[in-house]
Parts: sequence; structure tokens; C-alpha cells
Amino acid sequence: MTQAYSFHQLDVFTHQALMGNPLAVVHAADDLSPELMARFANWTHLSETCFLLKPCHELADYKVRIFTPTVELAFAGHPTLGSCYAWLAQGGQPKSKDFIVQECGVGLIKIRQNGQQLSFAAPALIKSGPLEDAILSQLAQGLGVALSDITHHQWVDNGPGWCVVMLKTHEAVLAIRPDPQLLKDFKVGVMGPYPSGGDADYEVRAFAIPAGITEDPVTGSLNAGIARWLMREQMVGERYSVSQGKALGRRGQIFIEKVGDDIWVGGEVVSCIVGEVSL
Repeated sequence: MTQAYSFHQLDVFTHQALMGNPLAVVHAADDLSPELMARFANWTHLSETCFLLKPCHELADYKVRIFTPTVELAFAGHPTLGSCYAWLAQGGQPKSKDFIVQECGVGLIKIRQNGQQLSFAAPALIKSGPLEDAILSQLAQGLGVALSDITHHQWVDNGPGWCVVMLKTHEAVLAIRPDPQLLKDFKVGVMGPYPSGGDADYEVRAFAIPAGITEDPVTGSLNAGIARWLMREQMVGERYSVSQGKALGRRGQIFIEKVGDDIWVGGEVVSCIVGEVSL
């Protein structure tokens, strides 16, 4: 027997619909089985589909489960902002006057609202440090770049399993033509700087082939991990911006800011579809 659930489809990390990273959100999904959630996420075939549930933790405002077309994720960035937007749009009232608190697989995530922008506090890294030589060599081959083109590299895993390599320029990042077979075991980000005075400080691309996503349009979790790495190593200041999605015809924008001990990863969200879904 099917049941109707309130539903949002959103575009995240953009102020213009169809230019960011789409997200499906199903509300009040407590009685859906994980198997049905996974089937629906596979059916939408978006990079992520989210299901909002009643929180288990007393400090949380809501709980979210996040699915790609093939796996469930403990945490992801654009689903965090999109789920928060949908929860607020559906009449959600935060317990705190300062933050919305999301419960997910990695624990509690703080989210703040500043005008049209939502930002989440970057979670701690569960794996960091330089990439192993054999992995770096395979990534270079899969990305079609020489090892000498890679200026920095690092594990930046905050749940999904990300690693990242930095190239010399944003043009080099946009020129990449990845080999999915050689990258099938890795979730890898590639970044390169823009000249000073540009619309963004870095161009980023994200390849998450193990999760069924050849290239993700705009990626909050990856950029959160990158931000923790860059700021720890003092490679950036307390604010910088990222462009992502140009290789896919998108114009995603991510804004990073360090305030006290928190690193905030933010962007805008646009509502595209509001209605019901029968499951």
C-alpha cells in the first residue's frame, strides 16, 4: 500500500535554478524502510536523495539519512544544506536561536542561516595526511596528469572517503578527462587556483565513482575536508571561495569562512519542485 509524502527537489550551492547540485528530499519518512529509501534514491538517480526523520538525539532538530544511487552516506554537504532548507520550508522550528542542528551518520552538524545563505560547520576529519605513493600514482594516471603537475595532495576524509590533489592552475583542473576504470576505487577531488581578483579562489571537481557518481556538480563534504586541510596548513586565509561545476555546465559557488574554532561551508539553495511523492 502506497502513502503520500511531502517532497522537495532543490538546487544547492547556487542562486539560480539548474546551475547547482540537485537534491531530492522526502519529509516525515520515519516509516520507510532503508531498502525502499535506497530504491527511491536509485530511481531519482540524483547524486543524493535525503529522507527526513524525527531526531534521536535530544539536541537535534531533525535526523537525515542520505543515499546516492548506490550507497548510503554517513555525511554529505549539499544534502545537509538542502535538507535544512527543506525542513525550514516545511515549517521546522529550531530548538536553538543560533543554529539548526542536524543529526546524521557522523553525529550532530551545526547549520547557520545568514540571509539567503546556509552554512554547515565542517565536521572533523577521520583521515588526513599525504596520499600513499601507489595511490597517488594511480590517481595521476586516472586523471590523465603527470605526477609533476600535482603540487599538493592529502586525505580529507570526513565520512565519504575523500582525497584531493591540487594542480597548478584552474585551467588544468577544467582540462581533466578522467578514466572511470582507473578511478573506480577512489573518491577524489581535484583543485587548482584562480589568479587573484577572479570570481573565485579555486576551481574544484569531484569524482565519486564508487558511489555511482562519475562527477558530482558541487560537493559540500569534499570542500569541507579541503577547507580543514588548507586552514590547518595555513595555505589560505580565514575566507575563500570555490567555483565548482563548470565542466558540467553548472555554476556552483561555495563560500568558506573560519569563525573561532568552526569552519563554515556555505551557499544558497533554490527550490525547484514542491509536492508529494507516493511510496
